[in-house]
Amino acid sequence: MRFYRDLGLTDFYCRQVEPVAAVDDPKLGRSVAEELAEREGLLQAAIAAAAQSAAETAAQQTNIFGEEPAIKTRKGFSAPPEIAAAVPVEERAAALQLIRDEIGDCTRCALHTGRHSIVFADGSPTARLMFVGEGPGADEDAQGLPFVGRAGQLLNNMIAAMGLKREEVYIANVVKCRPPGNRTPEPEEANTCSPFLFRQIDVVRPQVLVALGATAATYLLGARQPLAGLRGRVHAFRGMSLIVTYHPAFLLRDPRQKKEAWADLQIAMKELGLKAPRQS
Repeated sequence: MRFYRDLGLTDFYCRQVEPVAAVDDPKLGRSVAEELAEREGLLQAAIAAAAQSAAETAAQQTNIFGEEPAIKTRKGFSAPPEIAAAVPVEERAAALQLIRDEIGDCTRCALHTGRHSIVFADGSPTARLMFVGEGPGADEDAQGLPFVGRAGQLLNNMIAAMGLKREEVYIANVVKCRPPGNRTPEPEEANTCSPFLFRQIDVVRPQVLVALGATAATYLLGARQPLAGLRGRVHAFRGMSLIVTYHPAFLLRDPRQKKEAWADLQIAMKELGLKAPRQS
């Protein structure tokens, strides 16, 4: 009874049935047993509908409070590779090129069937600050560079607000091929591609890494948590500081969260010893 009440089904009644009443009666055309079976079927359908409605309501409430959609949970995370030995500053560009050469004309997962370009990275191999997003969009797939569309323009503005230039930071994604329709990468796709990202991180070895959105945070930290629980603090990550904030594409959909994203970037700036430039 408590289970039904939790689902919002509170009206119940009990009808006494004489044993003889459950016997088929040709005059009635159906038995009481058949009638009771029909009622039980209707009750089970109502329970299922109530459960689905409750799940949909919970998802809508999550979006109202500015959370990004959770990634799918069909498959676990691949263990991140061990931290590689430090690469001398003067050799980092060549080391990154070796990673790109190893990726080649990649066909390791299904994303290769719909891509136009492999989007490896952009920026300085000696950057102190690195941004990691989810995956390329249409503009990125066309140009072969990360964050060059509308979300990229907003990211450029965010970088400038920190007192830096785009060419001074390093930008990459969890997956390097565009998912169809810009959907969230499937776990098998992200797990296949993320080892290359970890190698890029180990080569660049930034002082601060900023995860842009839930997908980047999930595959970097190896745990599924609400974005709200990851933001606002510094995470220790492979010998560097990891900050989690909203993806620029999400900020375009919900500009109200830009203030919160700026607060996250200020944490990164503090770690880097940066001060925001004066407004002219």
